[in-house]
Amino acid sequence: MDGNGRWARRRGLPRTYGHRQGAKTVKRIINACLELNIRYLTLYTFSTENWSRPQSEVNTLMRLLDEYIDRAEEEIPRYQEVRVRVIGRYWELPGKLPEKIEALMNATRNHKGLNLTLAINYGGRREILDAVDKIIADGKKLLGNEEQFRRYLYAPEIPDPDLLIRTAGEYRISNFLLWQISYTEIYTTKKLWPDFNKLDLIRAINDYQKRRRKFGRL
Repeated sequence: MDGNGRWARRRGLPRTYGHRQGAKTVKRIINACLELNIRYLTLYTFSTENWSRPQSEVNTLMRLLDEYIDRAEEEIPRYQEVRVRVIGRYWELPGKLPEKIEALMNATRNHKGLNLTLAINYGGRREILDAVDKIIADGKKLLGNEEQFRRYLYAPEIPDPDLLIRTAGEYRISNFLLWQISYTEIYTTKKLWPDFNKLDLIRAINDYQKRRRKFGRL
């Protein structure tokens, strides 16, 4: 969800205001996914590298996250149809955020409809290393079995993404779902995240639908 800071800077506003506008876009896109009958949406919310940002910005992001979780039933459209998962080392977050996240995941565990995954304190390399640590702790020898390895990822039940959307004209992978996006189609747009809307999402899907996915085959 790139471009919050740039969106604010272009308007002479503090970066923190851009993050608040970005949170409104999250609500808009969740609603669009529900209307379009999309079953899985993963939002890269806060990376393991984001801790290196200015402390005031990190504090604002943590506060926004805390508010979002406290008001989940208001912030998440058609809340009763959305199951929320969080991937990443969320247990390392400050204050009561870890227990609030656990409570939200438990409260929505049986919800049917959209599977919303928030990647918080997430890094793709860290996920793979955490999986390896669990395998070693279990005394397993996988012998190159990808399906067995997958079981040790943060959310093994979630299918690999079909489409990865990068806003703000970015072309990097940015340490996101490195194991899962091996054959994911990538779509980029110059739209900054606070300006991204349902029509932009439909454009991305239409572009995806024109592609021929070969998965290494002819």
